[in-house]
Parts: sequence; structure tokens; C-alpha cells
Amino acid sequence: MLIQPKNEPERYEGVETRVQFFGVLLLASLAVLCVRLWSLQVINLSEFKALADHNRVSQTRLASDRGLIFARNGVVLADNRASADVVFVPGDCAEERLDTVCARIAEITSTSPVWVKTEVAKFKHSPFTQIIIKRDLTKADRIRVEEHQYELPGVTIIVHPQRRYLHGETAGQLLGYLGEINQNELDSWKDESYSMADLVGKDGLEREYEHQLHGKDGYMVVTKYASGQPQLITDASGQPRIAERDTRGHLLEQEADPVPPRSGRPLRLTLDLDLQKKCEELLSSVVGAIVVLDADTGAALAMASTPNYDPGVFVTRGHDSERADLLMGSNPNRMIHRAFRGIYPPGSVFKVLLAAAALEEGIIKPGTTFFCPGHYELPGGSRPWHCWKHSGHGTVNVVEALTFSCDVFFYNVGVKLGVERISKWCHAVGLGEKTGLDLPGEMPGLIPDTAWKAKLYADKDRSEQRWYDGDTVNLSIGQGNTVTTPLQCAALMACIVNGGYRVRPYLNEELGPKKSERIFSESTIKTVTEGMRKCVQQGPPLPAGTGRLADIEGFDIIGKTGSAQVASQSFQEKYKGDEESIPYEMREHAWFVAGVLDRNPKIALCVLVEHGLHGARAAAPYAKEVIDYFYSHNAAPVAETAPSPDAAAAKRE
Repeated sequence: MLIQPKNEPERYEGVETRVQFFGVLLLASLAVLCVRLWSLQVINLSEFKALADHNRVSQTRLASDRGLIFARNGVVLADNRASADVVFVPGDCAEERLDTVCARIAEITSTSPVWVKTEVAKFKHSPFTQIIIKRDLTKADRIRVEEHQYELPGVTIIVHPQRRYLHGETAGQLLGYLGEINQNELDSWKDESYSMADLVGKDGLEREYEHQLHGKDGYMVVTKYASGQPQLITDASGQPRIAERDTRGHLLEQEADPVPPRSGRPLRLTLDLDLQKKCEELLSSVVGAIVVLDADTGAALAMASTPNYDPGVFVTRGHDSERADLLMGSNPNRMIHRAFRGIYPPGSVFKVLLAAAALEEGIIKPGTTFFCPGHYELPGGSRPWHCWKHSGHGTVNVVEALTFSCDVFFYNVGVKLGVERISKWCHAVGLGEKTGLDLPGEMPGLIPDTAWKAKLYADKDRSEQRWYDGDTVNLSIGQGNTVTTPLQCAALMACIVNGGYRVRPYLNEELGPKKSERIFSESTIKTVTEGMRKCVQQGPPLPAGTGRLADIEGFDIIGKTGSAQVASQSFQEKYKGDEESIPYEMREHAWFVAGVLDRNPKIALCVLVEHGLHGARAAAPYAKEVIDYFYSHNAAPVAETAPSPDAAAAKRE
């Protein structure tokens, strides 16, 4: 009997659904994979290629040279020289000779053999590391190393550029100095080619124009391993090239043509190097400053400050103690350029500004006179203010007051003018504020006024916050809390010499002149100039002015002396008749400002001698020497403009 099979389904129920589900899932997975592959290999190709290359190759940096710094007429102030370091690569020396080579290289370079062995031991696991045995070799050291090269396997000389200052201390404070970059600077300049251990400008022009002078680094692309760092060596021509092995001994290959570094842009200055040297020589035995400006443009022809320093000590070996002394602040501080960072009471130099302001405001006219009995008293005042000439000057006008520096005349003028108008004119010519000089750290000085005093004594009684006429009296002769810089006073003189225009002092030739609208009228300049011209005249028939020691025959020179008190009047009076007995730090500062009207270029200058007692004796003779030196060496022609009738009359007298 034939048995029929049971009626069973050919497939399990739901198989079709499962197959469809897994098919869709597989297709979706493939789609996701394709999209991801597209993203990795097409869209983000450059990003991941860069990461892969970073793991495979290394960019070895080629440092750029700093830009050169030039004075006027192409004289080089700072350039770069080849500095040689002797290095030792232990991996290139047979192990059995290691101790012998260490001892020999230490002997040749006058280095401690124990130190050399200790350094070699530090890099036991990186035997191909370049260990610097001695930096900045002398010529004698370098010759000795090269002579004994045959017995010094693994020892080589690597050359790199190093900053050089060709004139030592001359203009050293203006140039500034270099120091190792710090973390804040590295973070601030992260978009530029800086690395740890780079030397960057820390002060002066090196700092102000760091990004111009720094240049742009180049690089070489070489193979890289998980361990070991590529290194540079110097070829026979002194050019950097990649070493054959990294610090772990892996052989290296250059992957592409090197990108050469680009040197920093040169910096060309308005500075007259010979004049700068002369000014520094004049100040060599004193503490002080001399500023010489082109009166028409504001170009700084000389800015001397003493004591000075040589910026080369910061980049040359063997000056550790001197560097430490400079950075800790020697006494007197050699790091401070007194021309624009030193602040001093201007004393009688301030009378130039006061006279011009009073004439402009109509407070006085050229013929206005005041009587000087040797002292001045405010109405209802309890104390007199003395004139420097205790017997008095008699009746004087503004020209005579400038000629003989009569204090009483300016006491009267100052009180009539008032503190607010005095302050206004000071700021108009740049006293009590930064001049805009292209150097870091310029001090603004201070011209006190009512708002300043109220703020200063805000926690005191109202009576102490008030501004009194007595404060104005002190301000009128540049005393009290008034302080300015020699640069500001030179800029004031430039304004008088050029006919009443404020100029912005500058050192970088690329900046060029920047002049204000006219500040003082022609009549004001004429009157003030006449008084300052007679200040320099030696007489007779006119009595000699206080600045007569600055007079040069055949030159139309204007000037103003100044002596600024440091100690109180009562302290000074204890030494009457014996000024040399006054302690040095309590002596008056000596000022002299001057200008030359009949030569091209017209110059304005300021001389300050710290604690020099009298501008007439301590500062004016320096101004005379500066003027004579500048024009005799520059052979400047007499100005083509005809002298004013007053100038001609003064010469006839």
C-alpha cells in the first residue's frame, strides 16, 4: 500500500520577511560605509592626508636672520654675524673611545670634562643627539677644534646667525636688546613663526619693530620616526642642512625641496651716528640726556642718554654678571633712556611755554611790564616767592624776562593766565603727554591742574583738594608737581623754531614728518624768539643773557636756561654760598633748550644734566658744542630765508 507524504510547507513562515529585512540592513550598511569612505577619501582628503604626513614626515625649521638696522646715510648699527657652536654626537663615536673624546674636547674648549661626561650620560638612549659643548666659539677655539678634528669623532661645528651691534654702547638704549621669548609672547604671536628659545626684542627699537625685523622662517621636510628628532648641521659653505640621522640613529631622507627662510625687513633710522657719538661723549662724565630734532620734521638726529649700555652683552657669551647687573637695575640705572623715560621738573625752560601762551591769550603784549623787586607776594598771602636774583630785575617786559629768566615776571603772568589755560597750552604743544615717539615705554610726564589735584586728594579734606593761586605760582616756573621729559622740551623748542607747528618726533625714516596745524601766531613766535635770542647773546652793549655760554659767532641761536629744584627752598638755603656742599642727589637739575634759525636743517635741542645745579654753566656749553659739531660736519648752508628785522637788529647790536 502506497503511503502519501504529509502536506508540509516548503519554507518556514516569515522567511521572506527576514530576508528582506537583512537585505535592506545590508544595503543600508553598505550605503553608510560608502558615504563614510567618500567623506574620508574625497571630502576630508586633505585633512587626513595632512595627519598622515604629520606621522610620517617632519618640518625642520630654518630660522630667519633679523633685519639690519641702519643709521642715516646707510651706516649699519646692527647686523648678524656667524656664531659657531661646537657639538658632540656620541652615536658617531665608538663606545671604547667615548671617554677619551670627552676628555679631549673638554680640554680643547676649556670646558669641564666632568660636565661633558654628565651631558653625554643624559642622552644615553638618544645617542645621536647633538650635545652643545660650547656656544659662540672664539676664533682661537674654532681653529683648535678644526686642527684636532681627526681625533674627535662625533665632534662638529654648527654655525648659526647671531645679532651683532657694531658700535658698542653708542645708541645702545635706543636699539634695545634681545632676550629669550616668554610664554606670553609666544601665545600672543602664535600666528607668526616663533618657537621657544627664539631671541626677540625686549626693549628699544628691537622691541618696537620686532615683527618687521624678525623675518619669516623656512623649513625642510624630512622623514620622521616614532622616536627620535631630526637635527640640522652646517655644510662646508655654512648653510644649514639636515643631518643623516635623527637623535635615535634612524636614517633620514629629505622629502621635498627646502623652503628657505626670509630675512627680516631692514630698519632705516633718522639717527646721525656721528652726532649721537658726540652727544654721548659730552655726557660721559655726568648723568643726563641730549635730544636733537630736525625742527621742521621732528626727525630725531640724536637721542643720547648716560649712563648707557652695550646691547651686545645680551647676545654674546661671557657677560652673565653684566647682564644680571643691568636687568636688576644698576645705580644709576643704565637701562633707562632719560630722554623719553626720565621725568624732571622743567624749571625755567617752562617759561618759554608760559610766555607764548600768555601772548596768545592776550594776557600780555610785547610791551607789558612787571616790576621785580626780587620776590613776589599774592594778595593776602602769608609767604613770598623769591626770584633767583634776590636783588631783583627791576621793571621787565616779556623779552627781558626770557633773556634774564625773571621769576617774578612769570609769577605775575601765571596767576593772570590761570591753571586751566596753562594746562591747555601745555597739551597743545605736547608737554605732559606722550609725543608719539616710535619707542616703547615713553613717559607722559605731568602738567597738574584742578582735576588732577582733586583726584589726588580725593580722600582728604576739601581744602586740600582745592587748587590755589600758590599752586599756579609754582607751576608758572615749572616747579611743584610739574614734570616733563627732555624729548618733550626739545619738541617744544621745535615748535618755536619752525614757526609755531607741533611735530611728532620719530626715528624710523618710513614714518616721515607729522605736523599739526599752526599753534602759535607769527607775532607770538617773533616776540618769544627775540627774548630767547637775547638770552644767548654775550653782550655788550646789551647785558649778557643767562644762556651766553651757548653763543657761537655767526649763528642765529635762540635758547633758554633752566634750573629745576629737587629739594625744598628751605633745604637749599642752608647751603647758600656753598652749592658744592649740597648732597649730589639734592642738587638742582640743569636744563638748556636751544634752536638754530639760520641754517639748514634748522635744529631744536634739549640738554639735561641731572643734579648739574645750573643750566647756564652745566648744560649750555654742551648745547654750543653740539651745534658747532653738527653744522661743521654736515656743512649745512645758511638758510635761504631772509632774517627778520629783529634778528638783523640783534646782530647789529
